Parts: sequence; C-alpha cells; structure tokens
Amino acid sequence: MSAARPLNDDEVFNEMKKMADEEFNIEKAKIVRQESLNIEAVFERKIKQAEVQKRIAQSNHINKARLRILQQRQEVLDDLFETTDGLIHQIPEDEEQYATLLQGLLLQGAFALMEQEIEVRCREQDVDQVNGAIEAISERYGEEMGFSPQFSVSEDYLAASTAGGVIMSGHHGKITVDNTLGARLDIAKEEMLPQIRVALFGHSASRTFFN
Repeated sequence: MSAARPLNDDEVFNEMKKMADEEFNIEKAKIVRQESLNIEAVFERKIKQAEVQKRIAQSNHINKARLRILQQRQEVLDDLFETTDGLIHQIPEDEEQYATLLQGLLLQGAFALMEQEIEVRCREQDVDQVNGAIEAISERYGEEMGFSPQFSVSEDYLAASTAGGVIMSGHHGKITVDNTLGARLDIAKEEMLPQIRVALFGHSASRTFFN
C-alpha cells in the first residue's frame, strides 16, 4: 500500500481557500437570512402602525362627525325651547285662560303642601287674578281635604319678566312648591325630552329595543 503524498504549498493554499470560501458563504447566507427577517419584521411593524393610524384617523373622523350632529341637534332643541319659552310668556295675555291656569296651579300646590297657612308669591301684575283664583279654589279644597287653608299673597313679588304662575310655601317657608310657568316648562322639558328627541330626530340607529 502506497503512502499518501503530502500536499505541496499550492495545494494546501487552495484547500484552505476552499474551506474559507465555504465558511464565508455559510456566514453570508446566515447574515442575509437574518437581515431578510429583520427587514420583514420592520415592514410588518410599519404596516401595523399604518393600519393603527388609519383606524385612529377613521375613529377621529367619525367622532367629529358625531359631535357635529349632536351639536346641531342641541341647537335645534335650544331653538325649540327658546320658542316655547316665548310662547308661555304669551299665556297671561289671555286673561280667561290664565285665570283657569292659576286655579289649577294653586290647587295643585295646596294639595302638595296640605298646610293650614299657605303663602303665595306671584308677579305684582297678577295679584288681582291670584286673589280671584284663591277664592275660586278654596271651597273645592275644603270639600276635598276637610279644611280650608289661610292663603296670603306675599308682597315679595316675582320678577315682572317671568312668564307668570306662583310659588307657594308652607310651614313658615320651609316647604315650597314652585308652580311658576317657567318651572313647569322645565319639568316638561326633562320628562318629555326623550319623546321630543325621537319626534325630531327619530330613534337612534344603535338602539336595539324599545319600551
């Protein structure tokens, strides 16, 4: 059996070069693959960021549109209530209608207070009508409750600029019933606001059930 021939210098150099080139190519492939993965990760992150920004922009646009709609609807309601407030200021102009209304407000307030002595505040220009209304309801109240309270009209008048009505108090002013036309309108606004919204703007698209 012949012994292996030792490599000469050129052959050793070529063999070492070949091994070095293989290692270089392997490392190069690893680096290229890693960089590719890094680039893909950055690209995916950029895409996700872009999608998030897009959703945020869409959400902001929708919210701004909703706020504009809500603002416009509130302006419509404000105009409606302003018009209504103007209308209740016209009620006292019809003396017969206003006299009947005062009787109802006084009777309701008296039933709510159920006091022996009741003080009534009104506008100065309404004093005669209020006194007349008190006379008209006293008998009916006595029939219903078994006693007739002592009514007194206070000289602490309501502002002339108010729409009218009365504020009644009993138990030395500790119990009060606000039956001014403005207060009654505020109660009506609060109680009827849901129905008013539906009448003006329809049901909400997001509402899935109704009472």
